[in-house]
Amino acid sequence: MQTSLPMYDLPELRAATDDWWATLARGLTKAGLSEVPGRLTRNTDRELVWRSPDLILTQTCGYPLTHEFADVLTALAAPDYRAPGCGGGRYRSAFVVRAEDPSPGLETFRGRRVAANSTDSQSGCNCLRAAVAPLADAGRFFSEVIWTGGHRQSLAAVAEGQADIAALDGVTFALIGQVAPAEVAPVRVLDWSAEAPALPYVTRASADRTLVRRLQDGLVHAVADPEGAAARIELRIGGLKPVVDADYRPIITMRETAERAGYPTLA
Repeated sequence: MQTSLPMYDLPELRAATDDWWATLARGLTKAGLSEVPGRLTRNTDRELVWRSPDLILTQTCGYPLTHEFADVLTALAAPDYRAPGCGGGRYRSAFVVRAEDPSPGLETFRGRRVAANSTDSQSGCNCLRAAVAPLADAGRFFSEVIWTGGHRQSLAAVAEGQADIAALDGVTFALIGQVAPAEVAPVRVLDWSAEAPALPYVTRASADRTLVRRLQDGLVHAVADPEGAAARIELRIGGLKPVVDADYRPIITMRETAERAGYPTLA
């Protein structure tokens, strides 16, 4: 069986992520699943894992869940993250700018450069597109979009002056500040995005009801396991909230609203 937790697997937090997986594995076993892998799948493209017919549990962004992978993955639970802008099974993105930039609001970034991780990211692209759409003129707002491939790279692009603003997943931003405070020191939070359901734990869409129930039961066991407390604290996981795919409809609404406003792409 394939398992992965790729969304917040920072190098500095690999040990905590592994400990959390060990806790999850105990919970899944307690819920009646057999042959639960002892290790996470790493060094494999995350989308290959998401598409694997042997997938048992992974975490994805809400945008792929509601778009490209809508027929491939199904939601199980959303973590309740203990980070600024997050909580209650929901999260926000921080719009970050250089600390010395005096600009007071998003509207003052017209004609400036934005860094974004990827077009299929809720936290790095879709939420920022939704925020910018009412401000755009003829489908444009920024002078340049720099596609970085990751939130940490977008943060570096702003900190180093290659871009003027970026949207960073609030959990990622908090975790980077936790393990590498020097990386966040050069920036400040200009504003926060609209909230969205937190990045879900998911399984393959073809999973039968028995497997889905056992997976959800296993997650409940894991979040209550005292042996996993240290890992949960380090990863800022305060709990888990059961969810279904329909709970992620607000992400689609953000995209559709921006499109209706004449702003279909971040530009």
